[in-house]
Amino acid sequence: MSTGSPEPSHGLKVVLFCGGYGMRMRNGPADDVPKPMQMVGPRPLLWHVMRYYAHFGHRDFVLCLGYGAHHIKDFFLTYTETASNDFVLRDGRVELLSTDISDWRITFVHTGIESSIGERLRRVREHVAGEEIFLANYADVLTDAPLDVMIDNLAASDAAASMMVVPPQLSFHCVELDDNRVRSISSANRLPVWENAGYFVLRQEVFDHLPENGDLVEDACGALARSGRLIAHPHRGFWQPADTFKERAALDAAYESGARPWMLWEQPGARVRVGT
Repeated sequence: MSTGSPEPSHGLKVVLFCGGYGMRMRNGPADDVPKPMQMVGPRPLLWHVMRYYAHFGHRDFVLCLGYGAHHIKDFFLTYTETASNDFVLRDGRVELLSTDISDWRITFVHTGIESSIGERLRRVREHVAGEEIFLANYADVLTDAPLDVMIDNLAASDAAASMMVVPPQLSFHCVELDDNRVRSISSANRLPVWENAGYFVLRQEVFDHLPENGDLVEDACGALARSGRLIAHPHRGFWQPADTFKERAALDAAYESGARPWMLWEQPGARVRVGT
């Protein structure tokens, strides 16, 4: 029965790739927890990524599952709001003062154990059908980037896709030689080189360039780049992957210290935006 009230807007659809093995973060052969479910504070990486999108008003998620899918399903099926929200316990009943995911819509799709990122996207195509613009992410990288600006820039362009790029994160130095004499020494992150940051804003045209078992970056984005249909959003602010145990531990330590630049929803004056 309809109440006459409008349906809440969930913003743009967000495709999250959650099926990777995460071998460099495994604690042993019995550890089958996928990388996006590694913990940062009391919640997994995946939760932090989703809260980032929800902060900008985008709360309609499509999870591309694979390795360790049951961990992700169980997390949301048994989700406990009291772990990260204030509440009142009265007469044995919990009264939440705020919630995390009560207005989220989450679609769980098994996209294969060995599938590439591009193939995972192909397998959820029906779940983003009809969306002029949708979002995609590797689900294991945190940032404070202005997502609304990225979306607006693509919407105002004739491009088919946008990818966020960041300076190289490695700390090595590049040495330029002239025969055996050193001409210059430069830190890698100061070179005019950018790396893929894993945050994508996409139009449906991306599927035209995704072959079966193809790669989202090399195949689809590569083809769009060659035709001038790909734009970039350079970001020099906070961006931290969690590809290794050391990187994940650094994020966990930052969380515990209170240095949480990716948690935009906790910053003074922050409010959840209504998606369009």
